[in-house]
Amino acid sequence: MIVFASALTFFFVNLAPGGPASVMRFDVTAEQRDALIKAMGLDRPVPERYVTWLAGAVHGDLGSSLLTNEPVTSRIGDRLPNTLILAGSALLLAILAGIPIGIVQALRRGSAVDHVLSFVTAIGLSVPVFWLGIVLILVFAVSLRLLPSAGVTSAASDTVADRLLHLVLPGFALATTILPTVVRFVRSSTIEVLGEDFIRTAHSKGLRPRTVITRHALRNALIPVVSAIGALVPRLLGGTVVTEAVFGWPGMGRLALEAAQGRDYPLVTGLTVVVAAIAVLASLVVDIAYTRIDPRLRLA
Repeated sequence: MIVFASALTFFFVNLAPGGPASVMRFDVTAEQRDALIKAMGLDRPVPERYVTWLAGAVHGDLGSSLLTNEPVTSRIGDRLPNTLILAGSALLLAILAGIPIGIVQALRRGSAVDHVLSFVTAIGLSVPVFWLGIVLILVFAVSLRLLPSAGVTSAASDTVADRLLHLVLPGFALATTILPTVVRFVRSSTIEVLGEDFIRTAHSKGLRPRTVITRHALRNALIPVVSAIGALVPRLLGGTVVTEAVFGWPGMGRLALEAAQGRDYPLVTGLTVVVAAIAVLASLVVDIAYTRIDPRLRLA
């Protein structure tokens, strides 16, 4: 999957009109531009350049940025922690809020509470994240002055508390993009489990409703939810592009935007490979989590 994603990205970015030389210098002659393209190795066939790049990538060398001449691994390494913090916080927030909301909706199916919660969580699917981000900045940063509007830390402070304050708005905005999916999966899965025979047996034994939900229903209902959460990781990483641009968050999303605008082929390809690797790792974690949640898989 990683090799396929890198090959697809490499070939498609090279089909883009122009090239790195066309955006780096506007005052050079045609001869100087040709010499610059040759020095970058862009005069060679695309398949030949990809094979050379892949050979280096296997050994951890993703090439050098065409715009800054820095190693791609260094540029990504500087931004990757910030993106992981942002995406991880948004995912954690969506899980912590989505599971209780989904359970409440399942227990109150068809009631006014169910309809209201469905309407509120659906906002994340209907409202663009860039619009929501701007509204959050105007309300909480400009009007109320409760939270910072951009960046990772303040210029005069670099404490854990300060970093958490900077994380609140972008983390919340990004979490709204996946919260409705988590809620819907939890709701539908819980409703299905509540109708199983073993749930009725647990009630007939005189167990308290809370015990039946937490020990019997919830554990079985989380099995498809874990799969859905694993599938949300690539979408979450894609959403960081807009979120980081709105909140000035120095992560891989902004770096990808800069690389695309500058037609920095090695950097775009390197970012794609990293995202693909994270998606594969998330799939692996989901498979491992299955064996912990469902004892039938361990027996199999």
